[in-house]
This record gives sequence, structure tokens and C-alpha cells, in this order.
Amino acid sequence: MNKKFLPITSEEAAARGWNSLDVIIVTGDAYVDHPSYGAAVLGRVLEAEGFRIGIIPQPDWRSLKDFKSLGRPRLFFGVTAGNLDSMLANYTSNRNRRREDEYSPGGKTGLRPDRATIIYTNRIKEAFPGTPVVIGGVEASLRRLAHYDYWSDKVRKSILLDSKADILVFGMGERQLIEIARRLNGGEDIKRLDNIKGTVIARSSLGGIGGHILVPSFEDVSQDKDKFNTAFMTIYEESDPKHGRTIVQPHGERFVIELPPAAPLTTPEMDSIYGLDYARAPHPRYGKEGGVPGFEAVRFSIISHRGCVGACNFCSLYLHQGRIVQSRSPDSIVEEAGILSNRPDFKGTITDIGGPTANIFMADCKEWGARGACRAKQCLMPAKCKNLKIDYDDTVRLWERVRGLPRVKHLFIGSGLRFDLLLDNSAGKYLRELCRYHISGRLKVAPEHTEDHVLKLMNKPSFRRYEEFASKFDMVNREVGKKQFLVNYIISGHPGCTLEDSLDLSLGLAKKHIHPEQIQDFIPLPMTISSSIYHTGKDPLTGKDVYVAKGLRERKLQRALIQYDNPENRRYVIEALKKLGRMDLAKIFLAKRRKYEGW
Repeated sequence: MNKKFLPITSEEAAARGWNSLDVIIVTGDAYVDHPSYGAAVLGRVLEAEGFRIGIIPQPDWRSLKDFKSLGRPRLFFGVTAGNLDSMLANYTSNRNRRREDEYSPGGKTGLRPDRATIIYTNRIKEAFPGTPVVIGGVEASLRRLAHYDYWSDKVRKSILLDSKADILVFGMGERQLIEIARRLNGGEDIKRLDNIKGTVIARSSLGGIGGHILVPSFEDVSQDKDKFNTAFMTIYEESDPKHGRTIVQPHGERFVIELPPAAPLTTPEMDSIYGLDYARAPHPRYGKEGGVPGFEAVRFSIISHRGCVGACNFCSLYLHQGRIVQSRSPDSIVEEAGILSNRPDFKGTITDIGGPTANIFMADCKEWGARGACRAKQCLMPAKCKNLKIDYDDTVRLWERVRGLPRVKHLFIGSGLRFDLLLDNSAGKYLRELCRYHISGRLKVAPEHTEDHVLKLMNKPSFRRYEEFASKFDMVNREVGKKQFLVNYIISGHPGCTLEDSLDLSLGLAKKHIHPEQIQDFIPLPMTISSSIYHTGKDPLTGKDVYVAKGLRERKLQRALIQYDNPENRRYVIEALKKLGRMDLAKIFLAKRRKYEGW
């Protein structure tokens, strides 16, 4: 039996001398014992606290057999849909079934159910009545209160009620899960855990719940879009560990109660979590199934920080990880780089040191410790706040230390970067070192769009800032003797974008000789600002009406105009140009050779 991994069978548990487990984690992902996989991190954190942990990865939900495979845990079951919301993992933006699941062995689909958190919890309750169930992960975080669900096109209840779980953990979860385990281990009843920050509970009365703020009920937000936005704005403004208040949302005769977010982790705590004894590999059971595709992208990558100051309106990262950046120490990162470089399968390249945005490592603000992230002020928009400090010299020194390790030939930065931050004079050395040593020919950036009114709704900088960066990037590469390129990420169909805007986007990119391959059709992720705009047709921040392309046909037309070179899009391009009365462009769009200068 392989003791490098947490047990996933009763035989592996027995090999450790365990005849029972304290906590069993059920996950919608394959079991990869790596710090990029939430189930592995939480399992290792609980193991470090002295608890006996088992994992049931991707159980067959059509029967109870897999759920019973490790027996009844002494304390609780922990349930997560995996690293992605299960609906996002299973379906495309057009609501079609995905052809590959990168978190499943061999990329095979169909191994996790739709709405996995709900299905898994219901099966556990059938198999082990009375055993506490704690739900968490991205799916639970983004569905913790009443939310708009794109795939059913309706407002759904808190996933805590739909799943009938005992308590919900939102955010990254280490603090909360440790406290839950300790208190249950001490004999407390899970029904009485009503003061753990970063959790959501359901109660039939509000006795003992003080200092809370009431938001419109599930029934109200389901019927009234203005009340939906009212509730959303309160939730949004209170999502901070320092100034956030307890939120109460009635659901019928019950109250769903969201405690304030958990405190961000300190640097020593981050170092401790990422320094645990991970196997850094998929469980051996997947060897015959072709491995786990998603692991290959992180096999030799290192997570340096959590949290994102960008707060893009379409992104769920700031909702899950928070706006306060939590960084590891350079020593901890160098130590992990040394561990990776000594692996027998290491070929000389560390593929990434990064996080949600690579160039906010070690970012700090004097307000975070005392007041938390500002309620009515953004860190980066409309420009970088003067209180946000980023010491690029720390990162450059870290890169030098990693490059100096005996077996490291290359260190690349694979995470995306905020290009607007790299326009600061203070980032000059960082950008030169990045171009000289740490790009494998292509750098990922995300202009997202060319039209400023759309970018404003995305909470992204003006396209002019992107143009400035592209020029600076070319100049720096010439200085260091490199020929490297930008990989540009574009979002089609975002709220505020009309068919005409998509045409302007396409023409604007063509004039710059940019042919974006990385295009993402907008998907309204639960509890994001962009999702609220999509559902209500109004910007919750301003109350102003916003145009929303909801029909799949128009969304196809918008994407086709951006990817006009794709032969499959030809008929959609013609249809879009007819709608816009711009058939004068048809010959240029559909020509085999184009003179872009004439557009």
C-alpha cells in the first residue's frame, strides 16, 4: 500500500494501522495530492492537526457503495464539488456538455454529477443518517446565499438548504475546518456551531445571532430583480474579514446566516500549509487511466500567494480568496522549488511561481490590517491606489535564488499578469527580468475587450493602457535581445457588449494585427457583479440599465465576429454583418488575404 497518499480505500487505511477515520473528504475531482487541489490541502492540514483523514474521490453517486467504502467517520464528512463549480466543469457557456474534464482521470467526462455538492451530501445522509456533513469549496462558496444560476436560468436557494448539509465553509477553508474538527472532537454538537467566521449556518430562529444585517429573502429576490440587486450589494459590501457583518437571508420559515469571512492567513501560516508533506502526484490508481490532465499544468508550478486586488467583475476569485493578498515567504518558495528540482521526473523547468495575478506577490496595504479592504474604493481602478505597495525587488531576488538552484535550468511565469501595473516606473526592473529570463516566448495578458464602456463594466483598465503596455513590452524585449509575443485573452458577450461593440472589437484587434486564440464566452458565475448584471439587466453598483446579450444565437454572432478566420463561423459572420447593415465589410472579413491597414 502507498503510504505517501491519504487513504482512499479501507485497505490503505488499514496499512496505516487505522480501523476508523476521523474525517472523510468526498470530492468531485480525482485525488491528486498536490497543493493546487483543495481536497488534498484540507486533508493534509487536518492530518497535521493529528486527525485521521480519508478521501473518497469521484464516488459513483448512483449507489451508496462508494460512500460507504471507508465507513462512518468519527467526526464528519467534508464535501466539495472539486476545484470548479460542477456545472462549470460539466457544461460550456452554450450549455453543451463538455468533451473533457481535466480534473478526471484520462480527461474522462461523466465522473461527477451536476450539482455535485447537493448530490454527494444527499447520498451521505442516506448512507449514514445523523453523521455531520460540512460542505465547502468553490461551488459552496459561490452559492452560499440565494444566487442566480445560469444553467437553470433562475434564482436558486442557498446550497446549504438544497444540500441539507449541517454547515457550509466559504473561502479557502483551512481555519474554519480546523476549528470545526477541534470543536466536534471536544464533544460539541455541530448544530450549535454558530460563531465560526467563514461559515454559513441555517436556523429556524435568530436567537443568539447578534449584530446582523437582514437582506431581502429568497422569495423576494426570486421575484424582484431590484431586490436581488439590493441583496447582492449588501453581500458584496460586507465580504471583508475586518468590517464585514453577519448577513441573514430568510428562506421560507428558515434563516440562512452568513458569518463574516475568516481572517486572512499570515505568512507563517501560508508557509506551514504549503510546506506539508504532499506526494505532489495523482494517486497511483490513475496510472492505467492516463493520469489526470489538470495535474500536468501544475506538476512543476508553485503557488506564491492567494487573494486578488483586481476584483474583475466577472471573476469569482476575489469572492473565494478575498481581496487581501496573502503571500508566502521567499524562503518557503525556494524550499519548495528545491523539492521539485530534486524529483526524478524533473527536467529542469519550473513552469510557474504565481497565483491569481503573478505580479501582486507580496502586495500590501496599510489599511488591510486595521480596516480591511475598502468598501467604496478599488485597489486598481480607475488607477492603482497609492496605499497599495508592491515590492518588485522582492520578486526579482526570489527569481534569482530559484534560478541559482543546481538543477533548475529555466523558471517561467505561467500565471497571468496585470499589465497596467507593469506600466509603473517601479516595475521597470521586474519587467526586464521577466522578459530576459522568465517568459517561454509568450506572455499571458488579458485586455478582455477594446471598448471602454464594456471594460468599465468588467472593472478592467482602458484598452489604451493595454496599447501602452504592448509598446513597452516590445521595447523591453528589443533591449534584452528577445523576440517574444503576447497571448491576449478576450471575453465575448459580456454584459454591456452589443453586436456593434463586437464588430468594433474585431476591427480594433485586426488593425493591431491581433488574432486572439484565447476567447472565452462570458459565463455568469454565481454571486459575481457581472452575473447580477446579466440576470437583472442593471449594474448593481450604479442602478443603471445595461444591455445584455442573453440569446445563444446573438452570443454566437458576437464570438463569430471576433473569430472571423474560423471557417465554421462564416455563416454567422454574414448574418451578423447583415444585422448591422455592414455587408460592405463582408469581402474583407471573408477574404483569404486582407489588407488590415484599410479597415
